[in-house]
Amino acid sequence: MAGRHYQAGDLDRRIIIVRATLAANAFNEFVETWATYATVWARKLDVSAGESYRAQEVGAEISARFVVKYSPVTAGVDARDRVTFGGQDYNITAVREVDMGRNRYREIDCVARAQRTDGYEADSPAMDSP
Repeated sequence: MAGRHYQAGDLDRRIIIVRATLAANAFNEFVETWATYATVWARKLDVSAGESYRAQEVGAEISARFVVKYSPVTAGVDARDRVTFGGQDYNITAVREVDMGRNRYREIDCVARAQRTDGYEADSPAMDSP
């Protein structure tokens, strides 16, 4: 991973890493919920933005890379977790060490559904309503 050098001062965004947990609901049934696993400083890099077409739906996706300092907590982050930043939830697609295994930084690649500013989701059927 030569060529990628980060410094602690580059980590200027606060992100929340959330993890799926089981919790009892009002009927004492266990349901999956997302709970805060860690809140860490990160650098956000926009990787790409694009549209995917599937089943006659158009959905915009945002790809981002978050760089975090290596720690015992961030070492446990994987694709089962999510990143929350700026009110947006990102699904983690890959996590890797940077700096040739020296345990200094980790890159977390993520993808998120684009949010519309008019209150509808990107591929919501309500968009076609009058």
